[in-house]
Amino acid sequence: MSNNQDRKFWAAADRHLIRYGGSFDPAIIERAEGSYVYDADDRPILDFTSGQMSALLGHSHPKIVSTVQRQMAKVAHLFSGMLSRPVVDLAERLAALAPGLDKVILLSTGAESNEAAIRMAKLVTGKHEIVAFSKSWHGMTGAAASATHSAGRKGYGPGMAGSLAIPAPNAFRPRFKHADGSLDWRTELNDAFDLIDSQSIGSLAAFLAEPILSSGGMLELPKGYLSALKEKCRERAMLLILDEAQTGIGRTGDMFAFQRDGVTPDILTLSKTIGAGLPLAAVMTTTEIEATAHDRGFLFYTTHVSDPLPAAIGLAVLDVVEEERLVERARVIGKRLFDGLVQLKQRYECVGDVRGRGLMLGVEIVTGADDKSPDHELGSQIAAEAFRRGLSMNIVKLPGMGGVFRIAPPLTISEGDIDLGLRMIAQSIEAALAARTAAPGIAAE
Repeated sequence: MSNNQDRKFWAAADRHLIRYGGSFDPAIIERAEGSYVYDADDRPILDFTSGQMSALLGHSHPKIVSTVQRQMAKVAHLFSGMLSRPVVDLAERLAALAPGLDKVILLSTGAESNEAAIRMAKLVTGKHEIVAFSKSWHGMTGAAASATHSAGRKGYGPGMAGSLAIPAPNAFRPRFKHADGSLDWRTELNDAFDLIDSQSIGSLAAFLAEPILSSGGMLELPKGYLSALKEKCRERAMLLILDEAQTGIGRTGDMFAFQRDGVTPDILTLSKTIGAGLPLAAVMTTTEIEATAHDRGFLFYTTHVSDPLPAAIGLAVLDVVEEERLVERARVIGKRLFDGLVQLKQRYECVGDVRGRGLMLGVEIVTGADDKSPDHELGSQIAAEAFRRGLSMNIVKLPGMGGVFRIAPPLTISEGDIDLGLRMIAQSIEAALAARTAAPGIAAE
């Protein structure tokens, strides 16, 4: 019997764990190294999502391990009013990577960083309305959850007053089209802000956006969109907040995704990738915005603000990204992965679209080449087949988003593991399709 079938373990999990979304994978993970996690049978499972999109350098990177050991032996946590060298050094390093965003606060999670950004935007503008995309995900805490429109809104009572949304641009399913059928995002954006203006009470504080909407189905903002969005914000005296929890620190082939478009946000939030799997987040903004916030009494005094241990980890992450040239590597090996996924699209009608940048890609599973309807059931079957073969892929199962695989392996992944993953995806698609053929009458949900 497999060690993963430990009845005592699963009984304890069932008895004591609060179920917080989705289901648990049928394996007990004992350890992780590089691009792999290992289950209770010591079976390697290729991690194509970097844990929760966070293990940017893979698992147990030697420099991260040594930094944790060294810093833990010195100082890990301090009174929030005390400063240490890792905190100031990391703030200085981040500011150098994003010219114009010279002020930094170090926190723990992505939701927390978005809470701080929204709180700052409201205080600085004196307004309260926050606009986000209809397929957004910014966190599970108060203001962040109110700006999250992809899931988790029903049954919890009212969100924060002034939470507004516009449709996310989707080139695969365009709402507004040019004559050739391609997405007319500019008309869509104009129409969306006409609706925002008609709903607003005149208190628009900020727009909060992901450059690539991850949980929303890996939807990339088209070139030019960010610039146009920032102009919409400028016209209304709103701030533009970019949430680069998943796109930051090289994953898309630029240090930050916004740099491709030459648009600097008013406030930038980071998390996930900057901690390489450990809880570290940051909010970055301009000197002027910080000064106004401070003058008005900005308060975000939390237990783990400016902790030295995660700050030291952040410095180690930036060192490895620079030393191993991982931003460039994300572009190069990301193209290898993208091209391989496109070949799968050409082979299998159920692969409707491949999209994304660098090592942050999406694969959408549909009912057929002529029917772009999402095939949730087939996507789930493919994911299960992949896991059985030793490949972990994350599929977006949220209603209305379709079966979209989020593929974001570590930036340190080898070309051989990229090719292995592609082979396992192909095998999983074929197995899922064969199972469907063997059981006629099964329809997509």
